[in-house]
Amino acid sequence: MQEQTVTGTAGQGRALWMSTIAFTVCFAVWTIFAIIGIQIKQQLNLNETEFGLLVGTPILTGSLVRIFLGIWTDQYGGRRVYTVVMLTAALATFLLTYAHTYTQILIAALGVGIAGGAFAVGVAYVSRWYPPERQGTALGIFGAGNVGAAVTKFCAPFVLVAYGWQTTAQVWAVAIAVMGVIFWFATKEDPVELARRAKGERPRSAWLELDALKNVQVWRFSLYYFFAFGAFVALSLWLPRYLIGVYKLDIESAGMLAAAYSIPASLFRAYGGHLSDKYGARRIMYWMFGVSVLITFILAYPPTTYTIQGIKGPITFHMATGVVTFVTLMFVLGFFMSLGKAAVYKHIPVYYPKNVGAVGGLVGMIGGLGGFVLPIAFGVLNDLTGIWTSCFMLLFLIAAGSLIWMHLAIRRMEREALAPSLERLPQFPEMVPIHEEKHVGALAGMITEWKPEDPAFWEAKGKAIARRNLWLSIPALLLAFAIWMVWSVVVAKLPAVGFKFTTDQLFWLAAMPGLSGATLRIFYSFMPPIFGGRLWTSVSTWSLMIPAVGIGLAVQSPDTPYIIFLSLALLCGFGGGNFASSMANISFFFPKAEKGNALALNAGLGNLGVSVGQFLIPLVITTAVFGWLGGDPQPASAGAKLWLQNAGFIWVPFIAISATAAWFGMNDIAAMKASFADQAVIFKRKHNWLMCWLYTGTFGSFIGYSAGFPLLAKTEFPQVDSLKYVFLGPLVGALSRSATGWLADRYGGGRVTLWVFGLMIAAVAGVLYFLGVKDEPYAFWGFFAMFMILFFATGVGNASTFQMIPAIMRTEMPRLESSLALPARQRQAEMESAAIIGFTSAVAAYGAFFIPKAYGSSISLTGGPEVALWGFMAFYVTCVGITWGFYTRRGGLLHDVERGKSLPPAAPQPAE
Repeated sequence: MQEQTVTGTAGQGRALWMSTIAFTVCFAVWTIFAIIGIQIKQQLNLNETEFGLLVGTPILTGSLVRIFLGIWTDQYGGRRVYTVVMLTAALATFLLTYAHTYTQILIAALGVGIAGGAFAVGVAYVSRWYPPERQGTALGIFGAGNVGAAVTKFCAPFVLVAYGWQTTAQVWAVAIAVMGVIFWFATKEDPVELARRAKGERPRSAWLELDALKNVQVWRFSLYYFFAFGAFVALSLWLPRYLIGVYKLDIESAGMLAAAYSIPASLFRAYGGHLSDKYGARRIMYWMFGVSVLITFILAYPPTTYTIQGIKGPITFHMATGVVTFVTLMFVLGFFMSLGKAAVYKHIPVYYPKNVGAVGGLVGMIGGLGGFVLPIAFGVLNDLTGIWTSCFMLLFLIAAGSLIWMHLAIRRMEREALAPSLERLPQFPEMVPIHEEKHVGALAGMITEWKPEDPAFWEAKGKAIARRNLWLSIPALLLAFAIWMVWSVVVAKLPAVGFKFTTDQLFWLAAMPGLSGATLRIFYSFMPPIFGGRLWTSVSTWSLMIPAVGIGLAVQSPDTPYIIFLSLALLCGFGGGNFASSMANISFFFPKAEKGNALALNAGLGNLGVSVGQFLIPLVITTAVFGWLGGDPQPASAGAKLWLQNAGFIWVPFIAISATAAWFGMNDIAAMKASFADQAVIFKRKHNWLMCWLYTGTFGSFIGYSAGFPLLAKTEFPQVDSLKYVFLGPLVGALSRSATGWLADRYGGGRVTLWVFGLMIAAVAGVLYFLGVKDEPYAFWGFFAMFMILFFATGVGNASTFQMIPAIMRTEMPRLESSLALPARQRQAEMESAAIIGFTSAVAAYGAFFIPKAYGSSISLTGGPEVALWGFMAFYVTCVGITWGFYTRRGGLLHDVERGKSLPPAAPQPAE
């Protein structure tokens, strides 16, 4: 066991202060592109996205190396690792001055980023000198080295203006090299490392260092740090550019004012450590997230001019955040973020004293990745929306999401700890005086006894309840898919009613619901066990009202900003997320013998929402379905009129009916439980990742083609009114999924999947051929027919890949869990199969983002979608290789199973 840290050790104070000074220098070097990047941007004529990538590249390296540097610090001691980091960063920063092209500078910036890895080294090194009750304060003082960002903003602009960016980089390189030498001679090895060497013990292996990373809370705190530290780094890099662009300041003034954020966001970290030691880290984190939500909301509000029609005429006034108010708010934001950074790291040395380097490195890596991802996102948002405050809109969403998640996690912990007592309380405090034992659970509205595998129970009671829940779930899921894919039709009509969006912007709108829907699926799959299937189905269906009504309002004016459309496209992801929670909920109601058919009906008929939407929307936008209540039509080409708002409004009554029916007609099952810890074992199974790849090829293609097909057809064949026909693609895919499941049952899911990918390769080749001759009169119908084949194949493949998963896990479980008895192995196989199905559905749903975005990028860069289609074909080739190599070839995992041959007893082997 690792020795505990010692108080009063000689060199303790020197170790802390030298580490803090060294980290300050490292941070100054790490963020140097916040200043020199502005001059590089001007010299190379970079756009906002390229500038965001430039300032974020060092942050990427500094983040990724943290986990390795943390492990090496645990193994070999912080003194030597810290010195090597500084000298390596010094060399890379000096070599940066010899780079001249954008590519060369990006490569050099990767080396400069090594300086950012010093944080993980310092956390492990400093924590070893202090006992737990003082580690919060010590690490807070060390973390105040973040002030290096302010040092760069104060000093670098003057050197830059006087001598240029190359000289600035050289000065910073010399500074960190000198600091590395001083650190080596001024510090000692930490007590733990000295004790290890005295005993002659070998360093712990890297695998033992990484063992703590399997704990879920490590990853949750990593995401909190993504905001607390990642947003700090991102803003430190972005603020000079923001101040110059918004307030027209010169670079010297912008650098000094930006330091008004960096200084409190760094120096007060020490105070945050003290407060965490005194009052507890949870309270500090609540304050950090609460204040951050408030301030980012204020800063996200763009400058706006309002005109009120008053009694005596128009009254016009302007709202905007002035530079003094902005700097003041940033100071406050930086102060509370500094407290939060310290609060997060308070936990690590207390709970993981033997893995401070590895755990601290991971948390620091995720936080640092925020500093890489967010500046790029800021640049992308600027390019897409043209609104400077869009960066604070994104930070508001992250802060609000983190606060809600943290609060829900805390409340869940409290409820689990007090569950027996809470269950015995009345539902309302007014009932306390008359509450008796007989009233306990009387109003719960939950099925406490559920035995679907008992034939007598199933026939007498269970079947009717399960089928009622299924038939209420299907229309809710159908509406969810309709809302998820509504943009696939709407974007094709936006130019016709006066919206001046570029082709790339339109494909972004088609792609964003896929991105948000796929991400939400990861979380939605865990919601029914937490909130109950009835409540979650009703709430998640009601949530579809937000994008439905929002779209109906936004499309009525061509002056609606693009950022509004982008936000609504993201909110349509609510529909995509509903699939995971719906499937998880329905799976609990049915016995094994009927579970497959029930899930196929739920998924297949739910998928019909895509084709229903693509069929219905082109019809309802041509007439005033809602009369005066629906608003005025928009003039379109050739004197036509369109009620494009009906694309959103048409779903409103059906959503209300379905959500209400779910609330009054569905049930909750008391035994519905799905522990994340139990299911997390799938992340160690290689077949989970292989099936993610294959299901992305089938369902990812289905949903991606559904999202991109209408706009692609409209773009490539503008002379054809293709919106009349595009609904047939998702219809074919949904029906083929429901109707061809017997193929996988009869011939084996692996063999059917192999045939599917072969057919998809041929169909993509056909699409490429007809695009090549698109001026021919028959080209559109050939193009259309090839896509119908693609949709048919994806539907068949959706069913066959899901059929493969339980077959794979049943076959593998004797090897993976050889110590379990047969019944326990069967239960484990069922649990892992269900978890893999849910996880693969989430990963594959990203196809709804990547396929439309690939079309848009291909058209933007090359003038046509061919490059994207060649990429899809190459992907399907890899799917053929995986399916054949791992599953269907002679000797493959499913070869004998799918041919009805008996398998010899599996010899016990070590689990993966």
